[in-house]
Amino acid sequence: MIPFRNQPPAPRLPEGYAISSDTFPDVGELNALLMSCGERSRNEQRLGLVLQRSAWQLSIHDPAGSLVGFVRATSDQALNANLWDLAASPGDPQQQAVLSVLVHTALSRLKKELSGCSVSVAAPPEALQALQRYGFLVDPGGIRAMGLSLRTPVPRVE
Repeated sequence: MIPFRNQPPAPRLPEGYAISSDTFPDVGELNALLMSCGERSRNEQRLGLVLQRSAWQLSIHDPAGSLVGFVRATSDQALNANLWDLAASPGDPQQQAVLSVLVHTALSRLKKELSGCSVSVAAPPEALQALQRYGFLVDPGGIRAMGLSLRTPVPRVE
């Protein structure tokens, strides 16, 4: 369990940056952000569906209005909450500040809305510092996450 009571003070966004959860980011811009962080390109129609089916999302834009940070949450509304697509633009000089604000804001929201849930997150190496600051452990007890791709099998040609 994450020790919410012993959290560091809330990080602040750099001047001119804005965080939002009211509207979805542009799917093309989100895809570009995720790819800049080492993710593979995603089908934009499916990415749009993923956003719609998530419990909520947080987006951070820089002073020029460009998307520089993102995270979304899913949950079974009982035991588990998951943070997905945690990303901050590697080209942004405020990358660590953006990651810290995303992690802090996401955990604060989960604490309010789903206080009994365990929280998991898949994150890039750049986010480890921010995650560890908030009590996350890398592979606690040797636990490894696994995933299953639900792609439609390609028919075999014989």
